[in-house]
Amino acid sequence: MRIGLLGGGVIARLFLDHVHGAGGDERVVAIAGRSEASRARALAEARGVPFVVGTVALIAARPDVVVEAASHDAVREHAEALLSNGIAVIVLSGGALADDGLRGRLERAATEHHALLYVPSGGIGGLDALKAACAAGAEEVSIAVTKPPAAWKGIAFVEALGIDLDRLPGPVTLFEGSAREGVPHFPANVNIAAVLSLAGVGFDRTRLKVVADPALRFNTHFIRVKGRTGTIDLRIESVPSPDNPKTAMLACYSALAAFRQFASPVRYCT
Repeated sequence: MRIGLLGGGVIARLFLDHVHGAGGDERVVAIAGRSEASRARALAEARGVPFVVGTVALIAARPDVVVEAASHDAVREHAEALLSNGIAVIVLSGGALADDGLRGRLERAATEHHALLYVPSGGIGGLDALKAACAAGAEEVSIAVTKPPAAWKGIAFVEALGIDLDRLPGPVTLFEGSAREGVPHFPANVNIAAVLSLAGVGFDRTRLKVVADPALRFNTHFIRVKGRTGTIDLRIESVPSPDNPKTAMLACYSALAAFRQFASPVRYCT
């Protein structure tokens, strides 16, 4: 299995640790960045992996699968061309697929060129139960994404609210509405709401609440699914990555779990 990586953060490092320590036939053949100044270059050089810039160079490395762990922009820039060249793509920045036009192009490319487009569950769970409930008819799907204030720093939408994240007296709602409206405001923080929407009733019918809570140590998410099969309430408390508080450790290992079942003829549960 020849693997390409988009991004030079914690998920890319996790894949490199796994592949280099596995002793099998898996091999990272390229790490791609947006420019020569990308942080992915330093990671590639440190691990002895080729660094490339741009989609053409990434395709030339002949990966079987590319793991996108970079940004919404990376999905828009690379995914369609990769799929069109028969290369499977595992997308971690699922929020990019709130764009119906982009999602439609990727789905067509995957279908026409027999390449897998795979969006893992990321930092949440219960999506198998969600799919079953939606098959029967779901009336309500909602998610409250609640994180410590530090996780919401540096986001233009939050800064425009004029909230001092360092001096919150208690939980503060930063957004409440449809996932369609909310996901683009938080491109690195609420990809889980996009995944929930894609697996369930869509971006317009999925309700999203975004909360900064100074009492929290961990990212804590509340999901409710209500329909003909009953009511499902999930509370997921995720440890943030020590290298990036915007990313949950569960999301990192979700990418690895997705890759491990990628080539398996046997799949359980999801």
